[in-house]
Amino acid sequence: MNFQTIDLEHWNRKPYFEHYMKEGKCSFSITANVNITVLLEVLRQKNIKLYPAFIYMVSRIVHSYSEFRTSFNEKGQLGYWDQMNPCYTIFHQEDQTFSAVWTEYSNRFSRFYHNYLKDMEQFGDKKGLWAKENIPANVFSVSSIPWVALTSFNLNLARSGHLLPIITNGKFFSDGKETFLPVSLQVHHAVCDGYHAGVFMNDLQRLADSCEEWLVR
Repeated sequence: MNFQTIDLEHWNRKPYFEHYMKEGKCSFSITANVNITVLLEVLRQKNIKLYPAFIYMVSRIVHSYSEFRTSFNEKGQLGYWDQMNPCYTIFHQEDQTFSAVWTEYSNRFSRFYHNYLKDMEQFGDKKGLWAKENIPANVFSVSSIPWVALTSFNLNLARSGHLLPIITNGKFFSDGKETFLPVSLQVHHAVCDGYHAGVFMNDLQRLADSCEEWLVR
């Protein structure tokens, strides 16, 4: 993994970054319903669960835009990772707790899915907050609330310096004709604006619609 430092003095986002890191500290979230009618049908045909496909989709979008990979490294330097790995939550039904697992990302779904299944086999039943330890610095967070067809979701982060996106899905629902998945994206305003949130959601919809092109095992 490589970390590309940003020259703040010559960065076009400098005034925005400084404002939202100092004067107007804030992150913001947006929730949208993604049409997954086609995606669900293809997943059923291939006997693949929605959650790993969703994790892959959001990971692919994160890799497409440096704004979603911008953070601080261990030295406190501002920059962006050339590669990110998703760190996602899994639920333990027997005691209603969750654990976090990270999986190495690959742009090829078949390879990522293999990595995911391998991690689930090894860490899926392991309890504790961090089921898979040795978490690398280049991870972003994904979670699921599959019990509620949520209309909004917001995390109140105590650390205003958390710049990486946090993605959460809810329970999918049907309007009688099509099926939708509520998806919430939380970003820091210092590195992302409403435009970037819109790009994320629109790209997510395109990936859901074109799933037959990338969803191969």
